[in-house]
Amino acid sequence: MTSPSDNLPPIEITPKDLSAYRSGNRGVDYVHTFDSGRPGPHVIVNALTHGNEFCGMMAVTHLLEQGIRPLRGKLTLSFANVAAYHRFDPARPFESRFVDRDFNRIWDDATLDGPDQSVEARRARELRPIFAEGDALLDIHSTSHAVPPMLIHEPQAKYAALSRHLHSPLHHVLLPGVMHPGRPLIQFGAYGRPDAAPLGVVVECGQHFAASSGILAISITMRFLDFFGMIPADLAAQYQPEAGEPKRYEVTRVVVAQSADFRFAQPWIGFEELAEGELIAMDGDIEVRAPFPRCTIIMPTRRILQGRDVVSLARPV
Repeated sequence: MTSPSDNLPPIEITPKDLSAYRSGNRGVDYVHTFDSGRPGPHVIVNALTHGNEFCGMMAVTHLLEQGIRPLRGKLTLSFANVAAYHRFDPARPFESRFVDRDFNRIWDDATLDGPDQSVEARRARELRPIFAEGDALLDIHSTSHAVPPMLIHEPQAKYAALSRHLHSPLHHVLLPGVMHPGRPLIQFGAYGRPDAAPLGVVVECGQHFAASSGILAISITMRFLDFFGMIPADLAAQYQPEAGEPKRYEVTRVVVAQSADFRFAQPWIGFEELAEGELIAMDGDIEVRAPFPRCTIIMPTRRILQGRDVVSLARPV
């Protein structure tokens, strides 16, 4: 089932042929690691967690095509769910998000060590030891609706300096702990632990198929690498953050569809502010209402599936 907002957007970014990047140097398809030979962090830039989110593909291919190599530490470039990416059909552009299950909801030990033989679980097991090496992970995403881009990370002190350096996108969404039915990649292992140094950040770069989302993905990737001292200062200076003061939101609830008859009360797209008690959706016969004033809608899904998260509710900070 899909949401009421099903008009197809313009497709300004189309998939590139990634065959030249299939044979990496890690023994895992579509993964490349470059070692500077100098002490420093291991930084990972990951694209295509979802197969129809092309902005990350634009950023990672840019780094590969431009021959970007780290000045210190190691840089790993990953195309994650390539199987879903290869299924893209412009007539049904929202149907290639994944093959069997959401690749961004399986990063817990029970799933990775369990019997699941889905395309996504098998791919995650290949990538698991590589992601576990990382000191910092940038997971590049986009949104189904045309809403302001956003930066997403845990509300932990270890993220403060990185968040200030990146600055934009100017919507910062704080995700405290695992609230989804399934662990997202940025909360895998040490990335999600406040007592561990590794940092895991998501950037949502705008609408999936908008050319602007690819441009933003490249810019924030370069600023991410700059934070860790991995690119020359003159190169980093070409990618300045957007001016303005960031708006911050903290997720308080992730709504999961309990029935097959979940339907939104309005064609929400994201960042609408609702009054306390305002109707958000009907889940069968159960009302889902805004639990507090200025309740903010975050990333309502187009594709409603029973048992899966369909929207997040956040409080302005």
